Amino acid sequence: MTDPDASRHIEVKDGDHTVASAEVSASPEPGGTARATLRAASGHIAPGSRASLVDAVMDLPEVQESSRLEAGMPLGDDESLKRLRQRADDLTARPAGSTALAQAKLAPADESRPA
Repeated sequence: MTDPDASRHIEVKDGDHTVASAEVSASPEPGGTARATLRAASGHIAPGSRASLVDAVMDLPEVQESSRLEAGMPLGDDESLKRLRQRADDLTARPAGSTALAQAKLAPADESRPA
């Protein structure tokens, strides 16, 4: 991304309803830090929706060009954390109120783990 203040909004839908969304921003230079805030609709959502959101975030070119990811998500969102562990290296997570904050190292795009 060329504008450090620019962010992307990503949505995962089930029919016409948004079931998960994310705001993503990244450092303008390759090898910087990408930041994401992950959210899911309240109530029951189809299994795999949160994992699909993580995949959509991780597949963004600006995230793939980053060396680190910092992500915030609702505390207890085990599906997103599990998918982040599969897609990133050296993931750590900690609670912060009702949020889980995760930090991970990202492999270079040509070394990424398969989805």
